[in-house]
Amino acid sequence: MSTNHVEVHEANGVSFRQAPEHFFKSQPSKSYIVDEAQYRAWYDQSINDPETFYGALAKEYLHWDKPFTKVRSGDLTNGDISWFLQGELNACYNCVDRHAFANPDKIALISEPDEESEAYSITFQQLLEKVCKVAGVLQSWGVKKGDTVAVYLPMTPEAVIAMLAIARIGAVHSVVFAGFSAGSLKDRVVDAGCKVVITCDEAKRGGKTINTKKIVDEGLNGVESVSKILVYKRTGNPDVKMTPGRDHYWDEVCANQRSYVPCVPTNAEDPLFLLYTSGSTGQPKGVVHTVGGYLLNAALSTRFVFDLHPEDVFFTAGDVGWITGHTYALYGPLSLGTASIIFESTPAYPDYGRYWRIINRWKATHFYVAPTAMRLIKKVGEAEIAKYDISSLRVLGSVGEPIQPDLWEWYNEKVGNNNCCIVDTYWQTESGAHLITPLAGAFPTKPGSASLPFFGIAPAIIDPATGKELEGNDVAGVLAVKSTWPSVARTVYNDHSRYMDTYLKPFAGYYFTGDNAARDNDGYYWIRGRADDVVNVSGHRLSTNEIETVLDEHPGVTECACIGINDDLTGQAVVAFISLKEGACDINNESEYAAFKKSLVMEVRGVIGPFASPKAIIAVSDLPKTRSGKIMRRVLRKIASNEMEQIGDLSTMANPECVPKIIAAVDSQFFVKK
Repeated sequence: MSTNHVEVHEANGVSFRQAPEHFFKSQPSKSYIVDEAQYRAWYDQSINDPETFYGALAKEYLHWDKPFTKVRSGDLTNGDISWFLQGELNACYNCVDRHAFANPDKIALISEPDEESEAYSITFQQLLEKVCKVAGVLQSWGVKKGDTVAVYLPMTPEAVIAMLAIARIGAVHSVVFAGFSAGSLKDRVVDAGCKVVITCDEAKRGGKTINTKKIVDEGLNGVESVSKILVYKRTGNPDVKMTPGRDHYWDEVCANQRSYVPCVPTNAEDPLFLLYTSGSTGQPKGVVHTVGGYLLNAALSTRFVFDLHPEDVFFTAGDVGWITGHTYALYGPLSLGTASIIFESTPAYPDYGRYWRIINRWKATHFYVAPTAMRLIKKVGEAEIAKYDISSLRVLGSVGEPIQPDLWEWYNEKVGNNNCCIVDTYWQTESGAHLITPLAGAFPTKPGSASLPFFGIAPAIIDPATGKELEGNDVAGVLAVKSTWPSVARTVYNDHSRYMDTYLKPFAGYYFTGDNAARDNDGYYWIRGRADDVVNVSGHRLSTNEIETVLDEHPGVTECACIGINDDLTGQAVVAFISLKEGACDINNESEYAAFKKSLVMEVRGVIGPFASPKAIIAVSDLPKTRSGKIMRRVLRKIASNEMEQIGDLSTMANPECVPKIIAAVDSQFFVKK
């Protein structure tokens, strides 16, 4: 093997890449996966004998207060999936206590605040004490096992501490991304029936101050289930409004608590957390993950996908408001006793060297980030990389969307210096952990391909027209999974029928991912985007239906349709097509039309959040529809992407005369012509 990624052979026009020799030389100890033969053997056992495979690993990787009596039960047909039956454990004990007892002075968390001069680290012993004090506060407020607590915090150690404290007492955390609006927060708090909300006075991001507590106050107006709010002093602004009896400062109430609060044992199938994810229709879904199966796959995937060792330093640049932060900033690294970097700021603050200074400062060995951030740095911040020593890196991860081959090559060369393994991971909120992914150092990869399935995952490519599984290689269709795995979501909170309808009923006996995919001649998988009306903007999964609902309520809009198109910077961008009510706006008056569009964007920002803002709004006289009245979004998508030659069959369209008008509207109004 050479010291660089080398071509093994050509397949389907894409080169295989072998792990660089430097990866093996730089390891602190032997790789957990030796070679491709080892992967194949383990994978085959995980599919053909999951009881033996997962039973042994569950005992090895997790501490159990009460042993499980059966490894798994239920199936995808009935939606009664369960793992490690009758077993009892506590997620917080597995992530904190056992490491604090064995190695109290080892670093657990590294805080990289918005102002990097304020960076600091927390040992496992310190983390244990901080978690216990918050757990004591929650218990004193009457929070019990099974109760739901909302966390609305920026990416600070306090967010992790809050989640662990909730898990410690057997309660269920529901983290709401701190970029969501007051209305979105309210929807999630009400749906989950949260008793307590944990937040901060203000947040800092990119040098700006965010009025977090004010957003929470607006969101909780009229919400009767919330009796207490725990407020972390992030800035200490004395003018932040505090409601007597309801609102309490973190440091004040924690000062009265013991430094050790015992863990509450939970059943392996008890819920650990809810995480709301966008669907193609209706309200966001509260996806439920359970303690035992989720925690095991978080540990296994972190260990084997990243080849992570206890002495490593793991830098996940994702937020705990999303599943990436849950699994790979918190539960995965900490369950293995590995230090995790918690990053509050942006890759551009105070300049584009921020990521690299973090890696240099803490000697990070693993870097896990969305392609959006890499595209941004490639475009405007590439020169900063060479200024810093980032040679400690061994594994580079990509998450949130497929990484294009040219960006893969850039990531490998400019960030990895041709010395790192690159793992392009495919998974979902609902999967809890990786579904299809390379394993660092185990087998060759292909730039742009998610590679091969993780242990226990039996992928299937299904023909959406017939519902039949397509056997063999060189096939394309929708992606499903025909086996259960420990970390698969068990239900949608208080709506199991929606869980069945969304994931298990589209193709009986399969879990439906909602994504298009292809399997090439070598059996490698390529993810080809959503099969439904969900877009992925900068790694944030958004339902176009949610955005349409906001726009439809605007008094000047008669009808609208939102679609996602490819975007060089954010992966996908939202384009909104609207029909205006008579007299609402003169689109020929440039300033008036600009003001009208701004009002629509601000409405979306206010109801959902800034990240959901359409990048373009196009006024049209009519939207393309079928004879039954359904909007043909595929037509809009092709027009906005300048792919008119691929527009497809229009024979079912009730109003084909609108197509030339929409094309003309795009030509005159679109922000950029592809």
